[in-house]
Amino acid sequence: MDNKNKSGEGLERGLSNRHIQLIALGGAIGTGLFMGAGKTISLAGPSILLVYTIIGIMLFFVMRALGEVLLSNTNYRSFNDIAGDLLGDRAAFFTGWTYWFCWITMGTANVIAVVEFSWYWWPNLPIWLPSGLCIVLLYGLNLVSVKVFGELEFWFSMVKIIAIVFLIIVGIYLVSTNFVSPTGTEAKLSNIWAHNGFFPNGMMGFFAGFQIAVFAFVGVELVGMTAAETKDPTITLPKAINAIPVRIVIFYVFALMAIISVTPWNQISPDKSPFVGMFSLAGITAAAGIINFVVLTSAASAANSGVYSISRMVYGLSKEGQAPKCMSKLSKRHIPSNALLFSITCLALTTFILFINPTIMGAFTVITTISAVCFMFIWTIILLFYIAYRKKRPEKHEKSIYKMPGGITMCYVVLAFFAFVIVLLMFEEDTLHALLLTPIWFIVLWIADTIRVRKAKQVKEEI
Repeated sequence: MDNKNKSGEGLERGLSNRHIQLIALGGAIGTGLFMGAGKTISLAGPSILLVYTIIGIMLFFVMRALGEVLLSNTNYRSFNDIAGDLLGDRAAFFTGWTYWFCWITMGTANVIAVVEFSWYWWPNLPIWLPSGLCIVLLYGLNLVSVKVFGELEFWFSMVKIIAIVFLIIVGIYLVSTNFVSPTGTEAKLSNIWAHNGFFPNGMMGFFAGFQIAVFAFVGVELVGMTAAETKDPTITLPKAINAIPVRIVIFYVFALMAIISVTPWNQISPDKSPFVGMFSLAGITAAAGIINFVVLTSAASAANSGVYSISRMVYGLSKEGQAPKCMSKLSKRHIPSNALLFSITCLALTTFILFINPTIMGAFTVITTISAVCFMFIWTIILLFYIAYRKKRPEKHEKSIYKMPGGITMCYVVLAFFAFVIVLLMFEEDTLHALLLTPIWFIVLWIADTIRVRKAKQVKEEI
């Protein structure tokens, strides 16, 4: 079967079922978990396990809503395609460019993480060196064919899976043997509740955990973005979405249980990766170095997926007349080269936050909060176009073989949850500052869209 579309034009369909499954998995295991978990644990304590579970459940319903809509029309190529069809042209413009901005901020967070993990070995390395090398590498990797991208992400994701499974196994071993670290800390399951209980910082500490934890899940919707380059979406999409709950239990809950069991929550640094810290505290320095390498490649992998996604988004916007025409130009390998160059340049510019923020974690918190808010906007749009789909295309819903559990009622439950998280972001100073900056993006979009619509009307009048 030819991987390119029949006309020989457009994006290449070079991703197989195994690529999609692993890309979806890679999207669900990101830098927010590896780097941000330390801060969430310091805020919520062991109740972070419940925080990740609740967020995971809510996003599973978002993905089920997306899955039903995507499979109702396999000609959909991106979120803005669906938003435009079901919610209107302005919704498409806001969705497309906000999703692009989501991955710019996500990419920036991952570059920040690459800098932090590089300092594990080279603490005196200047910021510009690891960040610059990472951006150049991302650009080079995304210039190759889609099939090569799929293979790279397949193996990157495989490394993440092996690392987390290894961490869980080591954690179980340390607990079962009552391992005592050089600092005198004993690994035991009771560490989960022994240090001031499951909610050591009260309900406000529990709620504060949602602020950073949401970012750990951004990218889970990437499986929907890859639908345009999937050979058989009717098979691959349901498989990828249905596996999300199992992945959350294994790769979030079990991994964090292992960490908190080996390292009591009140001994975990909020400024460091608890995945690396667990092995360091246990005195297994070689394993700590290996895990640091894994989380570094994980950050690079997540950034790579993001660059892939945003280049396709700008390409799609250009095809719809919502971005300059030059952005729809494809290379000989069917790569949107101009859209890629534009996006990678914007990513490079946003990394300057590293030079104006006093700490790495401070920069990480600001950029991940902005990213999380923008991703919640995208997840909200997914729920809104599902509601519109149910009202406008009831016959499609009746024939669907992949109906969303809970339907419209569940959509409103998840929307209420997102509103609750936004309110929580107001209670911490660093997340509040980031939250107040986010509306600037939507004001810019509104101005840009108003100008775009006005120009379109002028062209029609001249004709």
